[in-house]
Amino acid sequence: MERKKRIVIAKPGLDGHDRGAKVVARSLADAGFEVIYTGKFQTPEQIVSTAIQENADGIGVSILSGAHLTMFKRIMDLLRKENADDIVLFGGGIIMDDDIPKLKEMGVAEIFTPGTSTSKIVEFVREI
Repeated sequence: MERKKRIVIAKPGLDGHDRGAKVVARSLADAGFEVIYTGKFQTPEQIVSTAIQENADGIGVSILSGAHLTMFKRIMDLLRKENADDIVLFGGGIIMDDDIPKLKEMGVAEIFTPGTSTSKIVEFVREI
């Protein structure tokens, strides 16, 4: 029997708006994935530590604060430092179109902007 994919959903920084993260977490759980929601106000260190401890296949990060370049870079750096860069990092939120190529260059697998259907996110996670 194949192991369910494990996905950590995280809200880094001081942004308290977590509705989108909860919708994505529920959609992934309903699609059969094992989801670990870390809650709000997580540091990149906490997110990476949780992903490693939970043997996660992916980390989904929701950012609305404008700190996406800094937060994603820190998470990617920590994953590499811990030899855990096989954990796929993806995210969404209020992210300017011009920043998406920069995020992908640093190793972020995919960015989902407002209005993306949850079925598209589920399909992406199935493919990782």
